[in-house]
Amino acid sequence: MRTAIFIAAGLLLWAAFLGVAKFSSGTLAAAGATKGFIVVWFFAAAVNLWVGVSKAGYAFSEELPIFLLIFFAPAAVAALVQWKWL
Repeated sequence: MRTAIFIAAGLLLWAAFLGVAKFSSGTLAAAGATKGFIVVWFFAAAVNLWVGVSKAGYAFSEELPIFLLIFFAPAAVAALVQWKWL
């Protein structure tokens, strides 16, 4: 359940990045917003990985697939939508 919440939070964060970009600079800023989101989201997912390993006691090999899912699901959706429709 926590993984699904993180993925949903990632998509909401991307929507916030797009909203700010479109409100302030127009359509051309959407590409920069998506790139900025992917960088910020990588660090947010990495912090989640670190918390899982250092605080929750999971092994790195157990947390790595979760990190990849949490990072790549919203990042892939953002990149695909940016490429196809924005």
